[in-house]
Amino acid sequence: MLQVLWLIPVLPLAGFLLLAVAGKRLDARVVSALGTGSVGLSTIASLLVGAAFISTPPAGFLYTQRLWTWFVVGNFAPAFGLSVDGLSLVMILVVGIVGFLILLYSIGFMAGDEGFSRFFAYMNLFVGSMLILLLADNLLFLYLGWEGVGLCSYLLIGFWYREADARKAAIKAFVVTRVGDAAFAVGLFMLAHTFGTLQIQEVAQKAAGTWAVGSLSAQAAAALLLGGAVGKSAQLPLQTWLPDAMAGPTPVSALIHAATMVTAGVYLIARMNALFLLAPQVRFIVALVGAVTLLVAGASALAQKDIKRVLAYSTMSQIGYMFLALGVGAWSAAIFHFMTHACFKALLFLSAGVVIQALDNEHDIFMMGGLRRVLPLAFWTFLIGAASLSALPIVTAGFYSKDMILLRVWASPEGGIWLWTAGLVGAFLTSLYAFRVVFVAFFGPVKRQVKSRPGLPMKIPLIVLSVFSIGAGFIELPRTLGHVTLFSDLVEKALPAARETIASLLTEGALQGIVSLASLIAVLAVGLYYLGPAASARRARSRAASAVERFWYSGWGFDWLYRNVFVKPFVNAARLDEADVIDLPYRGIARIMEWGRIALVLTQSGKVRWYVMGATIGAAIFLLVAVFA
Repeated sequence: MLQVLWLIPVLPLAGFLLLAVAGKRLDARVVSALGTGSVGLSTIASLLVGAAFISTPPAGFLYTQRLWTWFVVGNFAPAFGLSVDGLSLVMILVVGIVGFLILLYSIGFMAGDEGFSRFFAYMNLFVGSMLILLLADNLLFLYLGWEGVGLCSYLLIGFWYREADARKAAIKAFVVTRVGDAAFAVGLFMLAHTFGTLQIQEVAQKAAGTWAVGSLSAQAAAALLLGGAVGKSAQLPLQTWLPDAMAGPTPVSALIHAATMVTAGVYLIARMNALFLLAPQVRFIVALVGAVTLLVAGASALAQKDIKRVLAYSTMSQIGYMFLALGVGAWSAAIFHFMTHACFKALLFLSAGVVIQALDNEHDIFMMGGLRRVLPLAFWTFLIGAASLSALPIVTAGFYSKDMILLRVWASPEGGIWLWTAGLVGAFLTSLYAFRVVFVAFFGPVKRQVKSRPGLPMKIPLIVLSVFSIGAGFIELPRTLGHVTLFSDLVEKALPAARETIASLLTEGALQGIVSLASLIAVLAVGLYYLGPAASARRARSRAASAVERFWYSGWGFDWLYRNVFVKPFVNAARLDEADVIDLPYRGIARIMEWGRIALVLTQSGKVRWYVMGATIGAAIFLLVAVFA
């Protein structure tokens, strides 16, 4: 069944082509069937490939399928080639399953929208581009998928293009991520020039044989790829586009933030692990960027009022955990957290979408309240997602993946207590902002009447994702809870094994207990703050606390900084450039031509005697020139 690998990206792309060409002329039910069905069939193909790969592994646990040569320039001949191993298999299964559920949900959420067929066309292109990115066997083909998801993010964030906020958010996402993409492109040029190939396996082998660990070239190449990863995954300092991306429809937010675009950077670093192993300083920067981002984003999430912006900052924070894991060499832990995060973050966004739609597009959590009674399904599914996001112990998938990261950060020679402490504080902040939304939006008095309720296409994904958000973690259990290693056994065939000092069971249990206690204390604290006696009185803030809250609410001032350091100077320079002296000669030539035209027009008087006199004068001048020249 491995031979059907090519169908996995082709089916969503075929759905896109059909919808792009004929979508406006098709009935909404046909559009829904094409848009959702193509991704569903792609997911079935992924499951068949996965079953064949696991039951009868190919040689080297890597299967490659070359479709055709893209182009040939000298000895450089990149191909449209696909490859699957343990890493890409996990990624395509998550993208396929979660993407299918989000598209199923979209049938109900987007019903009646004038751009219904356009929405499904864009979503199919998005999924197809992400699958190309994950399955590409060379970096140039991967870059095609990389730019594809960038284009689709622009189209989907600005889907409601008549709204100014959506247009601005789409442009912002496109421009900010281009900064990282430019670095990625330069890195590809460097690798192609050095090794004469962009085949991922060949680059890994040649880099290990050519560059020494810590060499300047290896550090430069890894840093350039990191630039691309930081932009796509919304990590500091290129994180400012993600909160504004909430201007798009809620299913778009779920797809971008759960399983596709923002995880592309995580995949790139994991896929190019051989290169990053040669650049220990860059790997430290990866860990540091992740640690700082998870704290900065967690604090910002705690100050937001818009339910989707809370989840957007949460995504930045959770991707920060993945970067932290990658930086300390906990490769499989990062991918495990990607998998669980895709489940519970998609669940949170889709549950939030039910609330927003039911309250007639209300986003402010402080305008909600009492929803656990009037929207019980949204309450229970959001609660499960928040619990998994907060890594509540034993019963949630998020607990096992986050515990795996923090344990390996503690035990890794490249980790240590400071990075582990950052992860611990991040876990505390996560529980605070997640359950702040739960207690404010779903408890207390009812503040607004529910205008609509979800239909079956919206309910099914919520229920399925709830099961995944609880049960997905049990495929990888720590030694203290049974030591199941099904996930890492698969993924570590494609990734280096974690370099760590094996902690004692007592130490491991103590670390788990500390993280679990921090999460539970945060839940209790935020519950007492919003629901306890005299809660309203306690919410009165000092001037200093209000200033800190405004600072966090603004995303720590990064937008203000970039606007004043980069945007305004560029705009002012562009305005000055309107009168650039380089244009003066060309404007002068144009003015001379204009004067010549006016002079010639004046000669067209319509009087024959003037024409005869002009011809006589011209003939005389010609004769004089001929005689005396």
